[in-house]
Order: sequence, then C-alpha cells, then structure tokens
Amino acid sequence: MANIYYEKDCDQSVLSTATIAVIGYGSQGHAHALNAKESGLNVIIGLYEGSRSWDKAVKQGFAVYLAAEAAAKAEIIMVLINDELQGSVYERDIKPHLSAGKMLMFAHGFSIHFGEITPPADVDVVMIAPKGPGHTVRSEYLAGKGVPCLVAIEQDASGEALKKALAYAAAIGGARAGVLETDFRTETETDLFGEQAVLCGGVCALMQAGYETLVEAGYDERNAYFECIHEMKLIVDLIYQSGFAGMRYSISNTAEFGDYITGTKIITDETKKAMKDILANIQSGAFAKEFLADMGAGGMKRFKEMREAAAAHSSEVVGEQIRQLYSWNKEEEKLINN
Repeated sequence: MANIYYEKDCDQSVLSTATIAVIGYGSQGHAHALNAKESGLNVIIGLYEGSRSWDKAVKQGFAVYLAAEAAAKAEIIMVLINDELQGSVYERDIKPHLSAGKMLMFAHGFSIHFGEITPPADVDVVMIAPKGPGHTVRSEYLAGKGVPCLVAIEQDASGEALKKALAYAAAIGGARAGVLETDFRTETETDLFGEQAVLCGGVCALMQAGYETLVEAGYDERNAYFECIHEMKLIVDLIYQSGFAGMRYSISNTAEFGDYITGTKIITDETKKAMKDILANIQSGAFAKEFLADMGAGGMKRFKEMREAAAAHSSEVVGEQIRQLYSWNKEEEKLINN
C-alpha cells in the first residue's frame, strides 16, 4: 500500500531558508503562492512580460519577476503553467538557471512523463499535485482545511526530496487532508483518464445527453437544465461527503430504485470498452502527441473550434440565464477573485 502523509509527517522548517519561485499565477499558481506565503514560506512569482496576472500578484504582496529572473533567484522552482507551454518555458527560462542542489517541482506529471522536459541529474524533481482546482485549493486553505495531494519523486539528487516535497504540501494545505505517495506515470495517466472518461468528458456528455433527451421529448429547456445539470452538484456533494451509500441514504427510495435498475443500462459493456480504449490512447502517448500538435503547430485550431461549439450548446445558453438568478453568484465571484 502506498504511504499517506499528514501534517505530523511534514516538517516545514526544511524550507525555512529557501526561496520558492512559483512560475505562473493562474488558478493553481495563485493558490499555491498565497497558501505557501501565508504558511510562512518565502515565495516569489515568475511571469512572462506583459502578463495580465502581474499587477494582481503585486497587489497580493509578491515580488514579481520575469520567469528567468525568478528561476535564477530561487532554490525551488514550481512550474504551474499550462502543459503545452512548459517545454518551451523550461528550455528558455528555467534550464539555464538550474544548478546542483536546486529542486524542480510540478503539479502534474505530463511534461516529465511524456518527455517534454528532461531535467539534469543533479537536481531534485518532484510533484505535489492537489486533487482539485486551484480556487478550491485556496478556499479550503482559508477555511482551515485542505485539498488532498499526490506526491511523487522522480529524482532525489539531494537525498531530501521527499522531505522538501512534503513540507511544500503542508504549506499549501494538502497535508491537512492527506498526501498520497505515487509516481509521475501513474499520476499522469490516471489524471488524464479521469478527466476524459469521467470528470469532464464523461460527466459533461452524460448531462448534456440527458438534457437533450428531455428537450427533444418536448419538455421545457429550463426544467431539463435543472433536472440533468443543476442537480448534479447536489448529488456529487453527497457522494463527496459520504460515498455512494451515503448519497443513496439521502435520496428517495424511488430515486434509489431507479439508480439500481438504470445505471447499467446507460454505462454498458460498450462504454467500458470505450474507456479502456481511452486509457490505452493515453498510455501509448497518442493523446499527448495529438494535444501538443494542436496546441503548437496546429495553432490551437481544433481546440478553439471545439470550445466554440461547446459554448454554443443550448444547455449553456439556458444555464447562463438561470445561473444569473442565483442569489449566491456574486459571493462566489468574490471568493474566486480572492
């Protein structure tokens, strides 16, 4: 069984004299940087010239530098920019400033596992991957809680890579919930599979198919949105809190009976076969190759076309109208911008 670490297993003092450069100040970047700073660590920010996040990071109390300058100043470099950008930023801004004893960190194993980045042998290479979006990493920290993290050690040149990684995990709040030991390959392949087959691709397609089925049968679009999309959060929250059994305890007997007799009619053996094909595509590196080709030489053409088509779906149009009526929307916007 893999080890799980908690706050009692983490010694933040091992990072007390280190300068940590967080490269990127988006969803994960701002959360890691703010949480680590408020935990007492010395954090600086590395961005590209003209970044829209520059002023925001300064206002939130950080010294901000160009990525290359930040990498030169830091002993620990946490790379928190988009996967498709990491290889070029590493070669241009980070690699020239790596020296023996430094630590290179990631929150996702994509670039290391698929060979976009090959660090020198005399630096530590580790991963601390929160299992949640950056804004949740931040909000849970502010609430005195934390988002569970994965920790992986790719290179332990110093002999203290795990200690330093766990200290970082504690500083961003992850050790409050638990830090599970894994490796770069496992994190990368399972993360991509989960996103594609279940969490994003699978769930979004399922909700929209349900929405379309009701609308095509003549039901009001708003009613279809509430039943097939809005209520998803309520069910997922129950599963998050107490598992499938806890969720089923909280719903009606009618809903539970329908759950048992219908789920396997929707998720069939053919669905499972498709999931296995998706996993094989990820494991072979084919997905990474396709993704990077479109992000790079492809000019993001296919990506932008798919994004525009998804945004135009009627469930998005109806949903935007409905969500504007929610009284808590403005409060959530304040939290996201914190």
